[in-house]
Amino acid sequence: MVLTPHMRQLGVTPQLLKTTKQVVCPMCGHKFSLFQSRAIACRGCRKAATNCENARCPRCDFEFPLTLLHVNNEARQRQISSYMNSILANYNRSVGKKGTR
Repeated sequence: MVLTPHMRQLGVTPQLLKTTKQVVCPMCGHKFSLFQSRAIACRGCRKAATNCENARCPRCDFEFPLTLLHVNNEARQRQISSYMNSILANYNRSVGKKGTR
């Protein structure tokens, strides 16, 4: 997906586009986005709050490293994880929810 000028104007970043890319679970074949993984399957996990470098399938709960997806080095894995965590933390603060299950 290409980042258009209109998307930039709305605040979409290249990192956000990476988190919305559809991935396939290596265990069950379910398609999901990395953002769905953090928002649904990893919600409340203490590792997710510390920039975990894994993804978890929302359907079968299988956890696997981000290297199986589209992030090929550790620094980039940490950067994407940190970015997703900040989005979820901002959302939880804005609606008055805790980040725990």
